[in-house]
Amino acid sequence: MSNEEINNIEDENLEPEVEVEINEDPAALLEDARNKADEHWNELLRAKADMENLRRRQARDLENAHKHALDKFVAELLPIYDSMELGLNAANGEEASIEAVREGLEMTMKMFLSSISKFGLEQVNPEGETFDPELHQAMAMQEVEGVEANQVLTVAQKGYQFNGRLLRPAMVVVSQ
Repeated sequence: MSNEEINNIEDENLEPEVEVEINEDPAALLEDARNKADEHWNELLRAKADMENLRRRQARDLENAHKHALDKFVAELLPIYDSMELGLNAANGEEASIEAVREGLEMTMKMFLSSISKFGLEQVNPEGETFDPELHQAMAMQEVEGVEANQVLTVAQKGYQFNGRLLRPAMVVVSQ
């Protein structure tokens, strides 16, 4: 709204709504003023009620958002649990082979990584890379011939980033 529009509205509000004649009855003027006061009071009460309803609605919406924020994430994890359960049942079977269980476990892990990557979780696996203290935590340093200093030799535990923010650094052994 421009300043000119605001000034026009203010000017309109300053003008009397009913022209008052000097000869009017003071009781009629008082009654008119009371009616206007009642009307304004009712408008105020309606506005307060609207604000309270809006506050309640927003609080309810926020509560629902908190309750259901992880619905999609949990729904994405359920097939992974199902896959693990099938693998366990297959491993307990009479004709179970270690190779079949290993293959099922690898597929389940791929499914898991695929699911969590949809939500911004990335795995940090720095094997063979240069040591980066922002993403890696050195557990030990080891001297190895033919390997440059500050190279990641072994990854003891992979790290994870969530939407570009480090959740857990990769635990590594670094060349000296």
